[in-house]
Amino acid sequence: MGELKYELSQNAYIKLVLQARKHKTAAVNGVLLGRVSPQNDAVVEIADSVPLFHSHLGLLPNLEISLIMIEEHYSAQGLGIVGYFHANERFDDLELDSIAKNIGNHICRYFPQCAVLLLDNKKLEALPKGKDRSPVMQLYIRDASKNWKLVGSDGGCQLLTKEPAANAVLSDYISSEKWQDVVDFDDHLDDISKDWLNPDLFK
Repeated sequence: MGELKYELSQNAYIKLVLQARKHKTAAVNGVLLGRVSPQNDAVVEIADSVPLFHSHLGLLPNLEISLIMIEEHYSAQGLGIVGYFHANERFDDLELDSIAKNIGNHICRYFPQCAVLLLDNKKLEALPKGKDRSPVMQLYIRDASKNWKLVGSDGGCQLLTKEPAANAVLSDYISSEKWQDVVDFDDHLDDISKDWLNPDLFK
């Protein structure tokens, strides 16, 4: 596979972190939308994200409905599901759980370079104090034996934000409590007037 890089757009990144911030005491998840870069097949461009659930993460019927709707919407833009985002319930839990692995495995069937991103709460908490430009997420990819492995900062496989100031923008959004406005699929299923595409989030 060589040295794969995952380039995360600012909006895709911020949307998922805001969802996790909104539901701080629950596990949350989402999917990443993108494609392999037309210029460089060693780069996966993550252009957007959809926050999925903050309760019953592994409930298959809801998951299947959401994935079908998401794929239908984004395929018209030339994007597909290229990864999965997960935030654990406990602040200090940095283990990739079985739900995250199973959904990652499912996505891998259609997109073998699938990335699984796990929120790192300690990095998120340190955000306002630091100058770190790296995303507040850990990157997991599947190895040759189909196990999910954490890609260390020393590894060839990198996760980076497309816009260098993404963390500064994220920090502003958190301090202004913008996370209250984010809508996930759970919210949409409870009240279909709530738009899971979050068209007004960044206005």
